[in-house]
Amino acid sequence: MVASPPRDDEIRPGLNAMTVVIVDDSQSSVSLMSGLVLELQGVTAVSFVSSLEALAWLEVHSADLVIVDYVMPEPDGLAFIEILRGNPAKKTIPIIMVTSSDLRDVRYMALQLGATDFLTKPVDPVEFIARVGNTLEAYRAHKALADQSAWLASEVARATATLVEREREALLFLARTAEHRDTQTGRHLARMSTYSWLIAGALGLSAAQSDMIRAASPLHDVGKVAIPDHILLKPGKLSAEEYEIMKSHARHGAEILSGSNSPLLQLACDIALTHHERFDGSGYPHGLTGNDIPLAGRIVAVADVFDALTTARPYKPAWSFDDAYRHLCDGEGAHFAPDCMAAFGAALESVREIYNDNMD
Repeated sequence: MVASPPRDDEIRPGLNAMTVVIVDDSQSSVSLMSGLVLELQGVTAVSFVSSLEALAWLEVHSADLVIVDYVMPEPDGLAFIEILRGNPAKKTIPIIMVTSSDLRDVRYMALQLGATDFLTKPVDPVEFIARVGNTLEAYRAHKALADQSAWLASEVARATATLVEREREALLFLARTAEHRDTQTGRHLARMSTYSWLIAGALGLSAAQSDMIRAASPLHDVGKVAIPDHILLKPGKLSAEEYEIMKSHARHGAEILSGSNSPLLQLACDIALTHHERFDGSGYPHGLTGNDIPLAGRIVAVADVFDALTTARPYKPAWSFDDAYRHLCDGEGAHFAPDCMAAFGAALESVREIYNDNMD
């Protein structure tokens, strides 16, 4: 049986209408404890003579304190505490058990199950009001601290997200600065970074890791800002000397991006330095082999070459999608890492969609 909660005008101001649930199979005990609870400011009492009904009510309602008798029909007070504490949403609600003074073993067991405090029968009104009031004040403070911590966490997360977004925007603008000097690259950054993101996802990288690669990869050629125009914009084939100068853009890019504490810039630095390394060691600038090449560099190597092949340049026409893919497959294990090529193949239909939707 559930006792009716008091009317709004019966709740005294003070503790923001905190709710105390009283569970005792004795109606007289319920009436006594309910009356004492209402002497506290801003506190309302909801009472039950059935522990099962109390548990059912607590499944869907919140409470700030539960007072439960030990000796009751099943579930008794100990079983009641165990069931209530088994609900993750109710783990922090304080529980006061009402027992006889000589039931020390019961008290020990109740503590192990999650009881917060004890009251002795017959209930002393002064002790009851003091213990219940102190427990409610402590719980109110606990909730206020938890609410403040949650608010601070949300504010930090919001501010961090804003900073990350601004950082990524700044990196994209920096990447566009390098690409702006070469008017033939069109939508290269958007395609290449999306291809890189698809490869990372197919490799099993987390969404956060894949997003980082997508954000950092547009800076792969930022070092081209250091390449003279007569070489960077030359419409024909580069001489051996010119090609050596062009290759230096990888080192220049790493120098531009080095020294930052930002994980995103550190990743961009790795990509800028290593996206022209080859799996067999024949790449540049360091001739790294296999997995000595950072994973992000191996990923961007595939994405960058594929997009370069399928894009028209002054010195070459655009290759078809299928011809470019066959060329990459021929380079597997030599130019390109086998795992990255397998991931590229697994994402090929998505790559084709990006290719079709973002052609120059």
